[in-house]
Amino acid sequence: MGPIGVPELSIILVIIVIIFGVGKLPEIGGALGKGIKEFKTESSGEDKDDSVEEGKSEKASSLTANTSATSSEEVKARAERREVRADEI
Repeated sequence: MGPIGVPELSIILVIIVIIFGVGKLPEIGGALGKGIKEFKTESSGEDKDDSVEEGKSEKASSLTANTSATSSEEVKARAERREVRADEI
């Protein structure tokens, strides 16, 4: 089997037009182009992963601090609600 030539590509194009129709071809082309672009940026972005991981760990530590503050506030609010309910009874 050799490389794909012009006749093979034209047959593939005709089959695609039959299946999807002429109106969907720009959408398919755009989606294919976006996919190739994302693939290229992800494959070339392997060396950037280290800096991204460092940023994620900083965000995770700040989120953990915020979560603990939020959970302590929730505990206080629940305790206050229980006190109010106990007073009503």
